[in-house]
Formats: sequence, C-alpha cells, structure tokens
Amino acid sequence: MASTSSTIRLHADDNVVIALRDLEAGTLIENGAVTLTQSVSRGHKIATRAVAKGAHVYRYGQIIGEAKADIAVGEHVHVHNLGMGDYKQDYGFASASTPLPPIDEGRTFMGFKRADGRVGTRNYVGIVTSVNCSGSVARFIAEAAEKSGMLDEFPNVDGVVPIVHGTGCGMSGKDEGYATLYRTLKGYAQHPNFAGILLVGLGCEVMQVADLVGNRPIRKDGAVRYFTIQNTGGTRKTIELGLQELRGILEIANKSVREPCPISEITIGMQCGGSDGYSGITANPALGYASDLLVRHGGTTILSETSEVYGAEHLLTRRAETEEVGRKLIDRIEWWEDYTARNGGEMDNNPSPGNKRGGLTTILEKSLGAVAKGGTAPMRDVYLFGEIVDKKGFVFMDSPGFDPASVTGQIASGSNLIIFTTGRGSVSGYKPTPCIKLATNSEMYERMSEDMDLNCGDIVTEGVSIEEKGKELFELLIRVASGEQTKSEELGFGGAEFVPWQIGAVM
Repeated sequence: MASTSSTIRLHADDNVVIALRDLEAGTLIENGAVTLTQSVSRGHKIATRAVAKGAHVYRYGQIIGEAKADIAVGEHVHVHNLGMGDYKQDYGFASASTPLPPIDEGRTFMGFKRADGRVGTRNYVGIVTSVNCSGSVARFIAEAAEKSGMLDEFPNVDGVVPIVHGTGCGMSGKDEGYATLYRTLKGYAQHPNFAGILLVGLGCEVMQVADLVGNRPIRKDGAVRYFTIQNTGGTRKTIELGLQELRGILEIANKSVREPCPISEITIGMQCGGSDGYSGITANPALGYASDLLVRHGGTTILSETSEVYGAEHLLTRRAETEEVGRKLIDRIEWWEDYTARNGGEMDNNPSPGNKRGGLTTILEKSLGAVAKGGTAPMRDVYLFGEIVDKKGFVFMDSPGFDPASVTGQIASGSNLIIFTTGRGSVSGYKPTPCIKLATNSEMYERMSEDMDLNCGDIVTEGVSIEEKGKELFELLIRVASGEQTKSEELGFGGAEFVPWQIGAVM
C-alpha cells in the first residue's frame, strides 16, 4: 500500500488511486504523472490508467466493477462510469487456509463467569419479550424498578434491559422466519452478559413462552422467571409480579463479581456501517489485525452481513478450513440471490447513498473492504442467524447488511463484545453487549468524537501502521471487556437496537 500526500494506491495492479483529501481539477498526482481532469472528493477514486468501456476496474488488486464508458487518465471513477458487470469467481475452497501461530501469554480480562462455562463482559438482567404485545409491559416493569430505587440495592448489576421487538405473532409457526426469531430470543435469554432474565409474553401469540422455555431449563443457573400477561391478570398485576420476580433475579445477579478470565472467552461481533472510501484501508484492516490477534489467543470473532460480502466471498471460501465450510457460505449466498429475487430486489442494491457519497461505488468494492475486518485467519464454520457459535476462531454468521439486525444476530450467537467501524458516523449501542466504535477517517472522528472510541484515520493522516492500530484496538477491547465503558454506553444507547431479522409474510 503506497501513498503520497494526496492519494493512496492499495495494490500494484490497481488502475485507480484513492484521494486522501478533496482535490481540485488540475492537481498533479502520482508524482506528477497524472493530472486530475475534474475535482474529486476525499475517499473517491481517480483513474491512473485509461480504462476502455467494458473493461474491469481494480482496487485492492481485485475487480470492483466494469467501466460503463471509456475512462480517461485523471478522471473521477464513480457511479457515472462504473457498474457491477458480470464475471465469475474462483472459490478455490480451502486453498488459502493457513492456521495462525498461537500466542500463549496467559492474558486475562475481568469478566463474569457463568454456570454454562461462558463468560460475560457485562452483568445485566434482561426482560425478554416473546411478542410485541408484551413490549410495553416489559418496559413498565423496568421503569418501575428504576423509579422505586430497587436497582440501587444491587451494586454489582449493570442494569435491567427490556428486550422488546416488533414481531412474535402474525406469522407462521413453522417456517424459516419463526425458526430465526426462536433462535434470536433463546440466544438472548441465554446470553452470558445477562445474569438472569424475566421472560414475558401476552399469552395468545404464535411465539409461545412455553416453547421458548422448553422441557429443559433455559439457563443452567436457574435465574429465569416467566409468565404471560393474560394468565397473570392484566397490566397492573403483571407489573407487580414482574417486580417481585425481578427482585429475586437481581439477588442472584448481584452475587456475580468480575474475576480474571482468559481472553479466549471473548467473542467479538465485527460490523461496519456508514462505510466510506477509507473503510477498507484504515479501520477495517486494523480490526482484521486485532481479530487475528484474538484468534491467536484462542478467542472468537464473527463476521456477518452476507449481502455485504457479496462479490468478495471468494476471499472467504479460500480461507475456509474445509471445502464443506466454504460451500456452506456459498449456500447462503445462493439463498440470498433467491431471496432478493423473490422480493423484487437485487444484490447490488448496496452501497447506500451515504456509502456512495463517501466514495464507494459498487457492492464489489464495498464487500472487498468489509471482508478486511475478518483478518487472515482460517474460517472455521458458517452459522445461521442467531445460531450459537460453538467453535473458537474466526467464523461467519449469516445476516442482512442492516446493522441493528446483523448485530442482534451476532449477540444472539454469543458475542459479548461488538466492534463497529464507520466512515460516515453511525451512532448506536447494543445492550447487553458493549460496542466499540472505530472512525475510518480523522475528519469524521474530530466532528463526532463524542460517539467514537478510536480514530483509525491516522493510518493515512499520520502514517500509523495497520499493525500499530490493530494492537491499540486489541488492548482497548480487553479493557472494555473488563468493564471500561464505551462512548455508546456513556450516552445510554441500547434501548432501541434489538432488531430481529423478519423473514416471511406478516399475516
């Protein structure tokens, strides 16, 4: 990756460079070899070689699209002259799966050990709802507990979190949508960042509380209580019962204290949102480096957003531990192609308008940058949305590209920490799991520093290396896992970001 003061070249085979600042027409770049023919914004692409109509444009040494018209040297390359095109990927299953050398330094973090062997990074109590119809009552219980001062009696508890959503009924009880919601709710109910839960239903919904609880205890610690509003006798009686049961769970949760735990018990959900032309050269590869470090220490990292690795899936299938694992990812890609076609969409409905303003043109370009979050470790398995991740190392979880839904799935799968890269400036948080925000560029970081935890823009503005930034992030994630609050936690985010993926008809 070579740079000048005004542009950066990511790979020797690339026929574009990226502007590192706003550049005026007539500016000389590439050591004076190229003259800009038009003004170009920071993060956008400039042609350094002539590209004929129908020929490929390369970034990261990979195809990011096909020229829709002849592109001259020095010309701005974007949506007006670059499109998806049509070409085949060579999946090369497991051909580049090289295990990373393990690191055994005995590193620990201060976590909460749970009865099922997992470790929490926070110590919340959850009020999980089976259906939207019980959402307000769940919030009423949480608000009543806070107003009464009950929570002050339990200093080891981080808070009470209502997990409310917009579904749970008006749906089939047998299809893919039901199974996805079931996995999501059960994953939250068993999450290691919850020391215990109340499970509240209405009573007549499709997603029955009894089905969620099942024939076996939903939690090994027994810290779960459940009831329905209809059986309890209405809103007031349910709030009263909820407060009574909540006190019992808080007493159990308050016994949990932080203690040294191996960092191999950290599971990170990796996300990017509001991406820009810097995402794939600063924050995403820095996160990829930190991901590899955690994997080498025995931890787990989860890449998701299937629709946003589209076009770069061959980079993951080559790193698949086995051909079977690689084909599981392609099965999900093919499911998405069918899913979008059935619903009148297409896989290149990304990037978003904000992504495009930031310099990203096609889903191929966006995906290549997004995959960088996953580092270089072998891909050990591919999981369904919200499916419990049961393998250590780098894995993939199927999800939409819509950030709140994707993070919801990662948390249900067991992520006890979220790391989120953003170029445009996404703001959000995801109780019960802390979220570290990485800024891809220094300009946005300075503008939104109250929301960002780490600036990665200095990789291009100050010459900080990917390795240095990855190590800095690695130390930050250990501190956050041990209790250091993130900016989104300080701001109180997390009350509106539980968004289960809705698949299928609403009836």
